[in-house]
Amino acid sequence: MKVLIPKTAVVILNWNGEKLLKEFLPSVIQNSKEAEVIVADNGSTDNSIEFLQKEFPQIRIIDNKENLGFAQGYNKALEEVQADYYVLLNSDVQVGPNWISPIIELMEKDPLIACVQPKLLSYMERTKFEYAGAAGGHIDYLGYPFCRGRVFNSLEEDNGQYDDIKEIFWATGAALFVRASIYKTLGGLDKDFFAHQEEIDFCWRVKNAGYKVYCHPQSVCYHLGGGSLNKTSPYKTFLNFRNNLYLLYKNLPSNLQYKVFFIRFFLDIIASFSFLFQGKAGEFAAVYKAYIAFCKTKHLIKPKRSQIITPNIKEIYPKSIVFAYHLRGKKKFTDLKF
Repeated sequence: MKVLIPKTAVVILNWNGEKLLKEFLPSVIQNSKEAEVIVADNGSTDNSIEFLQKEFPQIRIIDNKENLGFAQGYNKALEEVQADYYVLLNSDVQVGPNWISPIIELMEKDPLIACVQPKLLSYMERTKFEYAGAAGGHIDYLGYPFCRGRVFNSLEEDNGQYDDIKEIFWATGAALFVRASIYKTLGGLDKDFFAHQEEIDFCWRVKNAGYKVYCHPQSVCYHLGGGSLNKTSPYKTFLNFRNNLYLLYKNLPSNLQYKVFFIRFFLDIIASFSFLFQGKAGEFAAVYKAYIAFCKTKHLIKPKRSQIITPNIKEIYPKSIVFAYHLRGKKKFTDLKF
């Protein structure tokens, strides 16, 4: 009896990333023999498409024609992809050998697993976890994201301490394995996020719908980070603060919203003045621009509130990570008690 092998498509969203494609695409092709590798171009104005056509003619290109952002760029591209599993992969990720099979095998064993991420290490400091995902993401009850291996800006060395296959709250969008049927059922990534934290929103909706999110550390990738927006970009700060408000507004139970937003407002004021004291006037202003944008557009977000909201998700840290980190010195994930 013939065993059907699920089809996996690795889709790299590219925007003016010719240099990144030169550096990172070879590892993806070399280590992804069991998958179709696709580059979805988001309206690049450099020579990305010409480069791909010349150097990697075997790679399928989906041309979005314009920069639709991370969320809608993937949504549009994936409409043209037929696969059982999508892998959303950043253009600045080096993948390790045998990075696909362990994750697909895990997902095949449990149909409730919707999303899985590999262990994500730093491309520049290869023994350290990488900021955008590390060994799996969590949030606290106020919506602050952190990871196994990364709390705020404190990055741990990888000593195998998170090498267990573990259910998490959110999986990184830098290397996100997702079951195609669930991606479609939940409507994909929210285009209003444009970029940043859309994967956290998606995973929260996954959780609310009764599915699971995992990290599989036997699959290893190395992420450069900051490929599209500089880490200190005021626009990135704006997106992170605005999108975090969207995230909370969409997914929190109604009885928790007033309390959470009240506390977050004061904490975000403190964060803004921290930027100012560091001489980052652009980031200071970005926090308030984020609140203004949220207030102007929340009526568009309200209809997107999850129809099913699970109030007690065990992967949400029930305390304040800000208090634990800054006042109690809890710099590592293992210092926290859920």
